[in-house]
Amino acid sequence: MKINKILLLFLLVILTSCVGTSSTGVFGTGVSIAIDPRTIGTQIDDSIMQKNLSAKLINMNTNYILSVKSKVLDGRIFITGKVDTVEEKLKITKLGWEIKGARSVKNDLRIKDKFNFKQSAKDILITSQLRAAMIANKKIKSFNYNIDTYKKKIYVYGISKDEEERTEVINEAKQILDVEDVIASILLIEDLRVLKN
Repeated sequence: MKINKILLLFLLVILTSCVGTSSTGVFGTGVSIAIDPRTIGTQIDDSIMQKNLSAKLINMNTNYILSVKSKVLDGRIFITGKVDTVEEKLKITKLGWEIKGARSVKNDLRIKDKFNFKQSAKDILITSQLRAAMIANKKIKSFNYNIDTYKKKIYVYGISKDEEERTEVINEAKQILDVEDVIASILLIEDLRVLKN
């Protein structure tokens, strides 16, 4: 009986760790994908790919723990953050393609510049406004999306149930005051390799 409880606890820990990881902004804003249309196997594959990529990034440069963020959805790798040189950006893109199972690599890394508190605060405000707008919009399952904002550019990653929901997310992002650009990497459920039954 005691072994069954331990086994159940172990199984729950493993399954909950496969739900998804959050993409974080400058001060840790982000959200996990809670209701995921991918199969458990696909989620595990994506989690393994993400951990492999994170390990390789840290091995390349320990500073990447804080400055480079990655997200893997259905074998597609999304990379955001800041690096010092263009060469670093290219090396990280190459590293993403070297991950076994990578279907695509979207590198939205920026070259570092001096920290600007006012700009960072504005980016956090933009992210918060979009998150609130998505929660209020009944056509959007907001927990299926990760949001990053950098220099008034919004990066939205996630999985949408249909084209209408994807359009709603992009429209909400474009309506936020002071947004200069919206870069959406939103997959449709039908685009995923393997779906739940």
